[in-house]
Amino acid sequence: MYPLLAAAVLAGALVGRRAWLRAGLRGVTGMVVGALAGFVGPLAVMNPIRSCTFDDERGGVDRALGILLFAGGAALAVGLAVWIVNAVARPAGPRAARDITFERGSFRGHRFFPFGLLAPTLVILVLFLYRPMVETFRLSTHEVRTTAPRQPFVCLDKYTRLMEPTIEWWAIGPAALLAVVLVANVVLARRGAVAPSLRKIRDLLVVLVVVAWATAVFGARYRGVFTTTLVLTTGTVVLSLALGLAIATLVSQKIRGRGVYRTLLIWPYAISPPIAGILFYVMFDPLVGIIGNVWETLTPFEMPNYRTEKWLARFVVILASVWKTIGFSILFYVAGLQNVPTDTLEAAQIDGAGPLQRFRHIVIPALAPITFFLIISNVTYAFFEVFATTTYLTTGGPSGATTDVMFALVQAATEQGNFGDGAAQSVILFAMVLAVTGWQFRSTGRRVTYGR
Repeated sequence: MYPLLAAAVLAGALVGRRAWLRAGLRGVTGMVVGALAGFVGPLAVMNPIRSCTFDDERGGVDRALGILLFAGGAALAVGLAVWIVNAVARPAGPRAARDITFERGSFRGHRFFPFGLLAPTLVILVLFLYRPMVETFRLSTHEVRTTAPRQPFVCLDKYTRLMEPTIEWWAIGPAALLAVVLVANVVLARRGAVAPSLRKIRDLLVVLVVVAWATAVFGARYRGVFTTTLVLTTGTVVLSLALGLAIATLVSQKIRGRGVYRTLLIWPYAISPPIAGILFYVMFDPLVGIIGNVWETLTPFEMPNYRTEKWLARFVVILASVWKTIGFSILFYVAGLQNVPTDTLEAAQIDGAGPLQRFRHIVIPALAPITFFLIISNVTYAFFEVFATTTYLTTGGPSGATTDVMFALVQAATEQGNFGDGAAQSVILFAMVLAVTGWQFRSTGRRVTYGR
């Protein structure tokens, strides 16, 4: 542990010195503050778990988690110190200072006054968001059951039971293919022949490799839950955005009564997720459901039972979630389509661009900010709100085919009475949402352009 602590202090000192110099302050002060943050951050993270991951009897997974927590604590503390110095040294942060020249400001000469205005909000966040997060992590390191009054400390055993990394062929294959594509990309770049299609393949393979290795991290007990979460989230987000944009394009045409159409298309968003689950439960009922009757009337085939077919159960959950959220996407896309510059569309039409070309090269880029916002919103919904639909539609079945992360952690805490397992799974869910959101901001967010 001591070599890791020395490395964190050294890294904090180097980062602090660079950040302080960029802010126009003394580098020596930055080194001291950065080194202190690199020292305090890991200790603050490791102290609640008593540095148990570095005990001699612990295995490789425990040590890996300990190193990850250690590095995360150091990065968080150093990053917070850098953010504070940038906020204090520059009125609107480093990015805004590069883009805008501030000549006047209400808080000029009162650098700490904005923090006083933010104090009530920060207090509420600490009491009702950050403190529960810390308490949840504490519960995940104890054996907490409703039937047992004692809460013994179990280190990170709750996490190591879920994480049993294995090397699988479906994880090695994409990684090997990505290595070949990266080598080919480097060779072509040196020759000056950069292929855009090769870059797209590289980006796609990066996503596949990250998903595959993230799946391989979990053991057989939790891998199915993680895979189900990915399937339900991807299906809900992709279908909601695609169908929302298509329907919004249709109802944005100049047709009589389009206001009525828009209202009827948007109102399902006002329905709660449990009600959506109940509605689809009735419609897809294998005995009296209207969907099965229509299917068997129009086709010579018998409607499969979604309560026994895994693929159909997932499809029905995705369909119910899309029906619930598509009104939200339609509402924003209709507003965005009204702001697409008509002069640009007319100029493209005069130049010979067809409807599909205008839609692809003008309309979709103009809707990029709205699409980015809807991706974030729909991903958040898919992670947290699909659980309510699943509860009334499939109850996690058949055979766990629709048991996602949220459903599994609620089931562990309420039905099994194991709050320790539920807390550990909630921390993993939070890490997943944080990772997906961060990746979206770094990948999709960079391609979004806002009109001036």
